[in-house]
Amino acid sequence: MDVLRPPLIRIGGRVYRKNLIQEQALPHEEEEEDLCAGPGDVDEPCDAFVVEETERGFQCRVEVPSPLYKYIIGKKGETKKRLETETRTSISIPKPGVEGEIVITGQQRSGVVSARTRIDVLLDSFRKKQPFTHFLSFALNQPAIQEKFLQFKEEVLEKCSKDHGVSSSLFQNPAKLHLTLGTLVLLNQQEIQKACDLLQRCKEDFVDQITGGQPLTVEVAGVEYMNDDPTMTDVLYAKVHMKDGSDRLQMVADQLVERFVASGLMLKEWDRVKLHATVMNTLFRKDPTEERNNTMTGKSSFKERESFNGQNILKGRKGCGTVSSPRLQGRREN
Repeated sequence: MDVLRPPLIRIGGRVYRKNLIQEQALPHEEEEEDLCAGPGDVDEPCDAFVVEETERGFQCRVEVPSPLYKYIIGKKGETKKRLETETRTSISIPKPGVEGEIVITGQQRSGVVSARTRIDVLLDSFRKKQPFTHFLSFALNQPAIQEKFLQFKEEVLEKCSKDHGVSSSLFQNPAKLHLTLGTLVLLNQQEIQKACDLLQRCKEDFVDQITGGQPLTVEVAGVEYMNDDPTMTDVLYAKVHMKDGSDRLQMVADQLVERFVASGLMLKEWDRVKLHATVMNTLFRKDPTEERNNTMTGKSSFKERESFNGQNILKGRKGCGTVSSPRLQGRREN
């Protein structure tokens, strides 16, 4: 790590330095990262959250999804003990699997604020490492689109089945065709409800205004690939644009992502949303032989990622169809 350019973490509009400590992970133990800064290493944002004064000192409550408790506790409780010792506070954490609040108490307000700040840094870091649980999307599973997609699939398999890596298992399920706007990590019912409420507010605040309360007609036309070499393709997607040539769909997508990023429910990845509908993906590939062998063991039937040659598929491909008003939705990743 360059000590003059350390990694930065943004929380509540403030920027904190992330101190990295390299530790050798023990076998079969979940990787832990030491983000508990020493005294004076973290700027104390006294106005960033509520600290209550009590008869015994001060108290602060933190809403934390239960799957993240273990990162505050640490191996054998070491992280929690170190936080309590260095900030001179007591940290109460609900039992595993029980949703609730982490309560920080201490005699000094500065100590409570310091503990809360360090917990926020820990949570922010480990939340980023969680696999996404939901994604925000526009549905493209209308009958007209599904029919055109199935025609595309049939034509590809008829003309390109001998091309390297091309098989029927690469194709998206027609019922799941969609435009992904972004992925989310929602770890409990409260966070899911927060995302639903935000989505509804977005509709009221700007979606209806941009669309004029009328359906938007989009065209799914042409295919493209996501890497530099079409002979080594992993993802093939259909391009999407507004039928009237406007950028209203792009505006809705960008503003939705902006709102979700601002709420902390989504991480910012790109300046603009890339509107596309995945039609073929090597992550979908199945190995029938392995599937038969693993029927009794319950192991995954998916092989390691194997690219396919998409050159012939890309030649002369036209549209998949036209659809009116893609439905705004949030979907859970199973």
